[in-house]
Amino acid sequence: MKKSSAVTSQPSLYLFLLLLLPLQAHSSDDLIDTVCKETPFCDLCEASLRPLIPSPSDPKSLASAMANVVLGNMTDNLGYIQSLIRHSKDPAAERALAQCAEMYRPVVRFNIPQAIEAMQRGEFGFAKYVLGDAEKQTDSCQKRINSTMADDESSAALTARNQLVKNLCDVAISVIKSLMNSH
Repeated sequence: MKKSSAVTSQPSLYLFLLLLLPLQAHSSDDLIDTVCKETPFCDLCEASLRPLIPSPSDPKSLASAMANVVLGNMTDNLGYIQSLIRHSKDPAAERALAQCAEMYRPVVRFNIPQAIEAMQRGEFGFAKYVLGDAEKQTDSCQKRINSTMADDESSAALTARNQLVKNLCDVAISVIKSLMNSH
């Protein structure tokens, strides 16, 4: 009997070890966890990256994914701003929103896509610069909104959206910095 129990316990041990493998993939030592801990908004970083790259092996893919998250949010903001322009009845607010759209357009259409391509080539300094500029454009847009729009539901929503983009830019820049420091 002892011999058979030893034989059955060995497969049980292997099964136990196999069950532990998925837990190790999401342990505190995984790449997303490690990189996100270095950012100013760790929870936002993890929430942005985990659905896109459940078990990354390459820090470059994290940086590109984070830049894509920024691009997606800025694209959504641009669409929201354009919607606000179409429905605006206040000329001053419409001008401020149009200026915001003009700031967002080149960042969404050209700058961030070029930054993503640059990261794929290993040009992280350029990508960091572009994401810093995207953050500045978001800040400039928000200043225009604060100075001209009433505190209504649409301006509060745009403020929240701009803040999210700003935070995402901070995270993306931090991810790129950690990537640059590891190379």
